[in-house]
Amino acid sequence: MSFETTMTSDVVGLTKAAPVSRRGFMSATAAVAAGYTLAAGPVRAEAITTDANGLQVGDARIKVGSEEMPVYFARPAGNTKAPVIIVAMEIFGLHEYIKDVTRRLAKLGAFAIAPDYYFRKGIDLTKVAEVKDLLPVVNAKPDAELMSDLDATVAWAGSQGGDMVKLGIIGFCRGGRTVWEYAAHSGALKAGVAFYGTLVDPENPLLPKSPMQLAPEMKAPVLGLYGGADTGIPVAQVEQMKAALEQSKKTAEFKIYPEAPHGFHADYRGSYRKDAAEDAWKQAQAWFKKYGVLS
Repeated sequence: MSFETTMTSDVVGLTKAAPVSRRGFMSATAAVAAGYTLAAGPVRAEAITTDANGLQVGDARIKVGSEEMPVYFARPAGNTKAPVIIVAMEIFGLHEYIKDVTRRLAKLGAFAIAPDYYFRKGIDLTKVAEVKDLLPVVNAKPDAELMSDLDATVAWAGSQGGDMVKLGIIGFCRGGRTVWEYAAHSGALKAGVAFYGTLVDPENPLLPKSPMQLAPEMKAPVLGLYGGADTGIPVAQVEQMKAALEQSKKTAEFKIYPEAPHGFHADYRGSYRKDAAEDAWKQAQAWFKKYGVLS
């Protein structure tokens, strides 16, 4: 198996979860119409929807080298100096769940931006129906390029009036790994929140260091939110990451939700666990407030 088709721990957690009843889920046609990615599986009819009242929302394109990267953004209307929070997406692309999270953050006062950093492959991940067809795209994303894309997103936010002194990042699944990676990369970052992000990578020349290996290099405090029933990321691995950070005297906290599977915050999936998701969202807000990203 090549690194491009390897089932990484986040994908294992997504695909080897307990089966769910199809009752209470949208039809595939309705899910696509609502903006969700079919590869993510059945979409809950009660997925959270956040309106754009009081917000400025939209799509933009950011210059990255000689190319232009699509982004979705949301910010409080009229707030020209809002704190900036980057939203690092799952492997499913820039679909409705990530856009909704972006609006939720804007409702908290942030200029939230979700970059579509897989765009170079020319494949719209939101239109892909099978996880196996996503892997060659997302596993082939070089970390160096990803960090450059995020830096470009931050620079664009500054050019649009965002408060660069108050910079945060939040990510889910593969995006949770991105949070750890960016916290080791960016000296400007104030805080990060990683939802069930991969901590140990399979061998892949494009991903030279896993979050575990980067523990000594963390430059910003990170909150890790993990599920005790995650079939891809064992609790022992989370504890190992915690120990590595403590040994390097890095600021981080972890909360493990014992009964929660991978993807417990993803309110559109069968993996959603309301109590864990709501508590984790409160923890994320408190973390960003503690480190001066949100007021």
